[in-house]
Amino acid sequence: MTAPTAGRRLFLELLKQEGVRVMFGNPGTTELPLMDALAGEDEIRYVLALQESLVMAMADGYARASGTLGVANVHVAPGLGNAMGMLFDAHKAGSPVLLTAGQQAQGFGITEPNLYAELPPMAQPFVKYAVEVRRAQDLPRLIHRAAKTALAPPTGPVFVSLPVDVMNAEATIGLGTPSRVAPRIAADAAEIAKAAKLLAAAKNPVIIAGDCVAQSGAAAELVALAEALGAPVWLEGEPTTLPFPPAHPLFRGPITRLGRWINTMLSEGGGLSPHDLLLSVGADMFTLSLPPEIEPLPEGIKVIHMDTNPWELAKNFPTDAALFGDPLPTLPALTAAMNAAMGADGIARAQARRGEVAAAVAADLAKLTAQAEALMDRSPIAPLALMKALGDTLPAEAVLVDESISSGAGMFQFLRNAQPGGLYGNRGGGIGWGLPGAVGVQLALPERRVVAVIGDGSAMYSIQALWTAAHEKLPMVFVILNNRSYRILKQRLSATKGIAAQRGRYVGMELSEPAIDFTGLARSMGVAAERVETIPAFIAALKKGLTGDGPLLIDAATESVFQ
Repeated sequence: MTAPTAGRRLFLELLKQEGVRVMFGNPGTTELPLMDALAGEDEIRYVLALQESLVMAMADGYARASGTLGVANVHVAPGLGNAMGMLFDAHKAGSPVLLTAGQQAQGFGITEPNLYAELPPMAQPFVKYAVEVRRAQDLPRLIHRAAKTALAPPTGPVFVSLPVDVMNAEATIGLGTPSRVAPRIAADAAEIAKAAKLLAAAKNPVIIAGDCVAQSGAAAELVALAEALGAPVWLEGEPTTLPFPPAHPLFRGPITRLGRWINTMLSEGGGLSPHDLLLSVGADMFTLSLPPEIEPLPEGIKVIHMDTNPWELAKNFPTDAALFGDPLPTLPALTAAMNAAMGADGIARAQARRGEVAAAVAADLAKLTAQAEALMDRSPIAPLALMKALGDTLPAEAVLVDESISSGAGMFQFLRNAQPGGLYGNRGGGIGWGLPGAVGVQLALPERRVVAVIGDGSAMYSIQALWTAAHEKLPMVFVILNNRSYRILKQRLSATKGIAAQRGRYVGMELSEPAIDFTGLARSMGVAAERVETIPAFIAALKKGLTGDGPLLIDAATESVFQ
């Protein structure tokens, strides 16, 4: 800049340098300087969300789907507080989001004015970097630093506090240039060789795939390794991407986040023989929902763990080989070294094993399909039947956003048309992400049709995201799985076999009396809506939404029973 420029204008120019073209926000008085600058800005699209948690989730979904920096702007301490639940989810997902908040003028702050608090310490637990800008002259250095840090592996959110006086101050300063840390770090060659020997010697190995496979674009490389090894591929317990194609004959679906279930799966080996080696590729080891009755990892099983985040390696369980590296360059090297270590006899054994695994997977899928088809005539709709209909109806180019919680069993197995990059889910478990997250995904992928499948309890955390979808005229579909309860909580409380299970009385877990009118809520915010109670009606509504020119909400009445 050769002439004095206001901090608010500097900030927008810096965002454009970083490739930002969409910003999500909910403004207050401390954001007025920024909003004034945006009034003269034609290259950055400001997307209004009606509460700060939605702002954060939209930026999260946008960042994940676009692979670029997401930007969210909220209002001082209460606004940041509202965003914290979704910031936690973005932190767990490793989403590269620049979260900013307006702050009271620095001189005014010492009086502890209305809505004031120190902001960086609030954000600190869930971000890679948190800072408050003290001078307009520091904006280039700090914004470029924040963007670089968010996008450097392992990716994650960052936070910048923007005081009003900084945004109004003028400075004559160069903008600098963006910097990036190259993400394609290959694992150590000696550790790859060690892992290859372990894989070659395994009698019944198993693979668990996680988010960093999809984030690095390494699905094809993982397929090549799995096929060469002849191993089944499970998804981690909270899958938020598709790191492996569901139609592949080695695909088993997601694991369950219960220690006994995981231990049984590994000990029994899918009905073949006990697994003697576990290869985790970017998957957590293991995030559980409840304290385990038994450790998930059986004694004696060998572990190879690959991840872009060294903190995850051997965090809870020791590894026999720890591969710190990106899957895209590391997996081909591992596959080549493994094939060399196997020799002709080992390769033949691996291919025989591949056939056995594929046959077991096909048998399980046939059984699950028969179960779903037997439920097709139920009304209210059986969730498993809905997942089968969803998988059969979605075109390959569609993108699914999943926050189905307790009703999503079978979803991944039935997504036969889905491709890597075709699914995004809620990583951290803080519910309410799905509706606004889907809006962010649709804005990032305007050429594709987004279908969001959301539980009714989750939807009510962020239902006002529908307004943004209507306001932005987004051609997307929202499917509300309406079982009129917090079904997941009822399931887990029932499993304890306590008073609630004995009496069939679940306090604070029913969403009835009165029932929530999702079609009325949607229409009040400008979104077309239909209620369906049968599978044929659901399929017809879904097809209508997939070809429409605006958002459609489908209120799917689903069974409230649970096992």
